[in-house]
Amino acid sequence: MPTREQILAASAGWVAVLLNVIPGLGAGYLYQRRWKAYWITSALGAAWFIAGAVLGQNTEPAAEAQNQLVGLIGLLLLSGGTATEAGLAVKKVRNQLN
Repeated sequence: MPTREQILAASAGWVAVLLNVIPGLGAGYLYQRRWKAYWITSALGAAWFIAGAVLGQNTEPAAEAQNQLVGLIGLLLLSGGTATEAGLAVKKVRNQLN
């Protein structure tokens, strides 16, 4: 049975990066079979969404567009961060195994 590191090293880094960006928030971690990273990303995304919903209550319509933009930027940053981390994790494990 392959080890966790062997599975990660065998994965295509570009696929993990793309999956963390396009469908969003942690799908690349599912591809890499990195469950802890996936659940942490899911929890952070959910917390960001809930915080936006709670803080967005009772806001004026003029501020609603700005709140949506802040929410989108936050999710894009989370997506970019997870994509970068997924690619670097593959690179790191491959360097260790070689």
